[in-house]
Amino acid sequence: MENNIILTYRGKSVTKEDIAFINNLVANHPNASRYALSKELCKAWNWVQANGNLRDMVARGFMLKLHREGHITLPPPRCKIKNPFVNRTPPPEIEMDQTLVKTDLSRIKPLEIRQVKKTDQEKIFNSLIQHHHYLGYCHPVGEQLKYMVYAQNRPIACFSWSSAPRHIGARDKYIGWNKEDRVKGLQYIAYNSRFLILPWIRVPHLASHLLGLMAKNISRDWEKIYNHPLYFLETFVDTERFLGTCYKAGNWIYLGDTTGRGKNEKKHVKTRSIKAIWGYPLTRDFRSRMIGA
Repeated sequence: MENNIILTYRGKSVTKEDIAFINNLVANHPNASRYALSKELCKAWNWVQANGNLRDMVARGFMLKLHREGHITLPPPRCKIKNPFVNRTPPPEIEMDQTLVKTDLSRIKPLEIRQVKKTDQEKIFNSLIQHHHYLGYCHPVGEQLKYMVYAQNRPIACFSWSSAPRHIGARDKYIGWNKEDRVKGLQYIAYNSRFLILPWIRVPHLASHLLGLMAKNISRDWEKIYNHPLYFLETFVDTERFLGTCYKAGNWIYLGDTTGRGKNEKKHVKTRSIKAIWGYPLTRDFRSRMIGA
């Protein structure tokens, strides 16, 4: 079977039979656009998200790769679609109260955590991340949620969560899954891509407290939107900047370090800073739920 594999795309092994199927699909829909063909492929292969939506963007990228490598021939594009993720205009800075808050955690409770994706507060979230997080704003990929934390109706912190990276050696070893398990179970992991406590908020133990609150609520929120729960959380911590103290205090588990090489680095040369990998199981039986999922 392995000799029959033409290429691998996002974890899917593509065979000669797959190529023949797609060529027949294109031939049987001579008047269809690339957009329509990607939807037809999703229906034929049951490429759907857990919430039932077609994975047509993945299918379009997949078919375009096959087209560019000469395995299939797609019809000419009918229009040039502007990619919203290319040359994206950075979120503008939004004015807000930056009065210093330096106090004990007990004095700012109760805290309110609001999911702000696709709400009128999302622009505020994007602005805060862009102008106050050292990495700036980057649109989350795949399944995603954005949260703002309020104290007395005033923003104090932001979280963004997104689909987990496909392969992280230390994480995969800790979970104990093989490639097939990982492909099926990756949807049950959320990646904490941004965590920001606004710089004028100086409250000891706030970060670890917020991590605990998120762990209690995020799976429920995820299931409401994406129709499946979460069993594991993960994040990267830049070891040249941070020690990961709040994750350790929040009972997250240190899993190991990244190699410092990007996923496309072929020469085994360090091209970026080393990241510590931290994970947090949301259930005691997370392994049995994620292995053979």
